[in-house]
Amino acid sequence: MKIINGLVFDGEGFVARDVCIEDGAFVEAACGDVVDAAGCYVIPGLVDLHFHGSAGADISDGRLEGLHAMGAYEASRGITAMCPATMTLSEEQLTAAAKSAAAYQPAEGEADLVGINMEGPFISPSKVGAQNPEFVRNPSAAEFRRLQEAAGGLFKLVDIAPEEPGAEEFIQEMAGEVRISLAHSCANYDDAKKGFELGIRQLTHLYNAMDPMHHRKPGPIPAAAERDDVMAEIIADGVHIHPAMVRLAFNMFGDDRMILISDTLRAAGLADGVYDLGGQDVTVKGPVATIENGALAGSVSDLMRCLYVAVKDMGIPLESAVKAATANPARALGLEGVHGTLAVGAVANAVLLDQETLELKQVVLRGKAL
Repeated sequence: MKIINGLVFDGEGFVARDVCIEDGAFVEAACGDVVDAAGCYVIPGLVDLHFHGSAGADISDGRLEGLHAMGAYEASRGITAMCPATMTLSEEQLTAAAKSAAAYQPAEGEADLVGINMEGPFISPSKVGAQNPEFVRNPSAAEFRRLQEAAGGLFKLVDIAPEEPGAEEFIQEMAGEVRISLAHSCANYDDAKKGFELGIRQLTHLYNAMDPMHHRKPGPIPAAAERDDVMAEIIADGVHIHPAMVRLAFNMFGDDRMILISDTLRAAGLADGVYDLGGQDVTVKGPVATIENGALAGSVSDLMRCLYVAVKDMGIPLESAVKAATANPARALGLEGVHGTLAVGAVANAVLLDQETLELKQVVLRGKAL
């Protein structure tokens, strides 16, 4: 296959060149079917490392058929590699989710499952957000390793509130085995700085479920921005964060360290209504999802929609937004050069976007046009 006549993302900007595909990978030259990308940007398939579900399913359900529904929906929206996030649940429920993820093999037209993001339960009981407080508990390396065994090594991220009892020991022991992210935390600047020194390398959904920045109480965000080795996730759905704060984040961290996430729920792709999230009811009205106390409960905008909003409504340069939705999350997951890039040798996932509207025009998944 050859994609011709498009403006192709090369990792930093857009160039006019062909994209060649053979045997499911990008290659230097190829023959076969031609996809005409005239009037389109050609970007890598998106990588979402923080979302819970879509199309009526959630990874925490522990149901293989649900993962297939999620994989089909995500791929249809240009998200070709997915790393769904579990919730704050019992070890039994997390084990079921881990086992179902380990059994997932994508059918044609379904996104690859490239990891699991363990968002709970090792969080602060004072910053639960839409997590279930009943199952919040202190970090346990033994529990994590049991879950990792059940998942066949798929857990790529684990979230931590570094100020909680046992967190420092967990970080010291586990930093070499899994990427650790600060999340749902009351950490102050010093707590966060210590956590980063011990091995935390990411901030989960920046600004949300963490202390805000203040000129006398800076909190965890400046502590992360000061380090070159810490990346930050951000939900650019137009609901969670004001556009000015999204722009500020890109300015603070630089576009090499920002990760666009969707944090979508099972309601993504479905109508308004009441849906389950980790055992709690979530009410969806338009783009807003809330739990009973009115707190935001994730998003219903998939990652492609978040990329659109970041560029069209928030003023993030297209090149920066594409990096943050492709190469950066792939790097955070240890998949640099495999996903999130159009480079030779990578998995042949590509998305064509209309140059004027950024409307999704075509998805190429593992070398096949959908």
